[in-house]
Amino acid sequence: MKKSYIGIDIGTTATKAVCFDSGGKVLRQLTKNYPMYHPKPNWSVQKPGEILSAVLDCIAEITSGIQPEFISFSSAMQSIMAIDATGNPLTDAVLWADNRACALAETLKNSASGRSFYQKTGIPIHPFSPMTKMDWFKKNDAVLWRKTFKFISIKEYIWHHLTGEYVIDSSMASGTGLMNIHTLQWESDILDYLKIEESQLSKIVSSTHQSKGQSDEFHYILGGGDGVLANLGTGAMETGRMALSIGTSGAVRLPIDKPYIDPEMRTQCYHLLGNQYLKLGAVNNGAIVLQWLKESILKTDESFEELFEQAKIIPAGSEGLLFTPYLLGERAPIWDASAQGTLLGIRITHTKATLEGILFGLLSITEIVLPDSEEKHATTIMASGGFGKSELWLQMVADIFQMKVIVAETIEASAWGAVLIGFTATGITIPNHNRIGKTFLPNENHKEIYKQGFEKFKRIYPLLKEL
Repeated sequence: MKKSYIGIDIGTTATKAVCFDSGGKVLRQLTKNYPMYHPKPNWSVQKPGEILSAVLDCIAEITSGIQPEFISFSSAMQSIMAIDATGNPLTDAVLWADNRACALAETLKNSASGRSFYQKTGIPIHPFSPMTKMDWFKKNDAVLWRKTFKFISIKEYIWHHLTGEYVIDSSMASGTGLMNIHTLQWESDILDYLKIEESQLSKIVSSTHQSKGQSDEFHYILGGGDGVLANLGTGAMETGRMALSIGTSGAVRLPIDKPYIDPEMRTQCYHLLGNQYLKLGAVNNGAIVLQWLKESILKTDESFEELFEQAKIIPAGSEGLLFTPYLLGERAPIWDASAQGTLLGIRITHTKATLEGILFGLLSITEIVLPDSEEKHATTIMASGGFGKSELWLQMVADIFQMKVIVAETIEASAWGAVLIGFTATGITIPNHNRIGKTFLPNENHKEIYKQGFEKFKRIYPLLKEL
């Protein structure tokens, strides 16, 4: 029987299980969805039990009738939850989109301590980070603070359920705002600031960390964060390639060989393995904006595919309509949790502008991580995420960024990246090819239209911020 390898991608709105062969071909896959809750203004949480159940169901179904060589994990980053000494949750899983720590983060960001913390972690001070959420718990729930045995992510919660271990890989840890990106250890100055002990966090280990399950015979590989693994899975850990992914949120990520700290605190820096790092910017407002458009504005039962077909007839530039998609505040590059969305010049036919606005937001990050125009034009975008199913979106990326876009044959790049980590962990030779799907080249006729639109886009937020 052909050997198989499973990647489990624990996402913001769904867990995906993908079974691959050794060359990256998808043998089977499935998805289990779960909701996000907003019990109070600015709160975005999930139920740990619901996500755990989804993961366990995925494992049970994807392994039915097969014995995989291993199961490796990818996970959405920046979730945080408090647990007691028995491992039971004391809180919901608080997500990256949760802005309850907005005021606290704004104050800390503008302080000497906040600037020092960024220099050490490479993570901007913003309510998306677990560090600021922990600070919020400390200052707003003294009873919870005293009861908490550990603060962990949803991935750590699931790993502990499967293996009995409390560990976190360095890629997940590098997104918390608690790990020193230069030493790959928990930063003592930040632990002192929060008044917590290192024992209240999981042990930092390599993404290649392995364990046997407590109650089954599966061989588990810890894996990493979804964004880092998406780079690996698309082949974008190579020089001359930049990953762009859009799921619920979105990001652009450029591989580098040492930590990067932006003088203006606009970028993030993550670690993968050895001297592999990423310089990146992530946005809150990805495909979730399209869900808002479909359900709250258009109030239509039409599928996204049908809406995309209608958008094809709209010319580049959306006839002058400009959209800043800051429906959930925004991370990079403005790092303003209070930012709001804006539509200027809206007409009833303007479906396509939401797509352009999302991509303009990601282009503004690309200008920072790839400031040299010659280097930018020599770089290929490796696309991943759910938007990779839409040729309209992919062509728009090529046109707006004026860069070549390649989409992998499997768009489940994070799950494949997790499997590649598993190959490294178990000594299996990694395939020396990437399974390429389609290539999209920029349309020169749209270059000037999008250039003018982008220049106007960049002016909207600074002009309207005070309002």
